[in-house]
Amino acid sequence: MFDNLLFIIPARGGSKGIPKKNIKLFLGKPLIQYSIEFARNFVSDNNICLTTDDEEIIKCAKKLHLEVPFVRPDILATDTADTFGVLKHAYSFFKNHRNKQFEAIVLLQPTSPLRETKHLEEAINLYNSDIELVVSVCESPSSPYFSMFEEEEDGFLKICKGKGIYTRRQDAPKTYEYNGSIYIINKVAIETKNSFKELTKKVKYLMDNYYDTDIDTLEDWNYAEYKYLKGR
Repeated sequence: MFDNLLFIIPARGGSKGIPKKNIKLFLGKPLIQYSIEFARNFVSDNNICLTTDDEEIIKCAKKLHLEVPFVRPDILATDTADTFGVLKHAYSFFKNHRNKQFEAIVLLQPTSPLRETKHLEEAINLYNSDIELVVSVCESPSSPYFSMFEEEEDGFLKICKGKGIYTRRQDAPKTYEYNGSIYIINKVAIETKNSFKELTKKVKYLMDNYYDTDIDTLEDWNYAEYKYLKGR
């Protein structure tokens, strides 16, 4: 089931919020190790691509006995570089230089270490070739129909959606947020599209809010360690 999947772990070196974030020790292990070990639960290292521009991250991967197949081009390692472009580059490398064909890509962001093997097993069951993206989400604590507002030109706030027709949150449509944990992307989408925004055939994989962890700041980091130790 998983042999036709390419697992891509993007780990840029230039983190500003938390310096050297991807190799900083998260409860005693480099952060990238959690995603590498997760991928190894499903496939061999031949199906795992750690894409990075950073020599220290490459050295860290080697200590974990994972080959880094290429050094990511500088143009794909800037603060504004789009993740989708990083995925296209890695997919093309394996297709053109390793002569390997994959049916889909699994994106594992190192900044979401609170994931379990059952999550990918369940998410992959939602995937088929007609779907462009299966993405992990959590139910949003804020609602554009009830508690989220935009500022109008006159400076007054207006509800984002629904024109304020909902007077109770539980009556408003449920909304979801990507939690950064799992993305399964169709190979045709990778080959023909240029951004996540272009993907229209998307299916959610709903995860408990405990797993809503995308580490960007030191506060995120400390909270993620607390949750990891505490468990559900």
